Amino acid sequence: MSIPAIGAIAPVTPVLSTTATNPASGANFANVLANGLDKLQQVQTNADNLAVQAAAGTLSDPAQYMVASTEASLATELTVAIRNKAVDAFNEIMRMQA
Repeated sequence: MSIPAIGAIAPVTPVLSTTATNPASGANFANVLANGLDKLQQVQTNADNLAVQAAAGTLSDPAQYMVASTEASLATELTVAIRNKAVDAFNEIMRMQA
């Protein structure tokens, strides 16, 4: 009995890009952070637009709204988790003795 090959899976586009060439450079980190927040805003705006279309009855496929809503929710949760870790790290550094 042969098992058929698994078809290709579409790649998932990350919310944050890891294209910083020099990790020691603050400008690249700032760009990555700004791009990530811009992408989060785009994802949330898309979900909001689809919610309005769903409420108005003009959305042809309600699954589009559910996918966009879930994506926006997960992206927001990830952003909040990263922010919380950054605040924890900052507080830990501030507690260190010189």
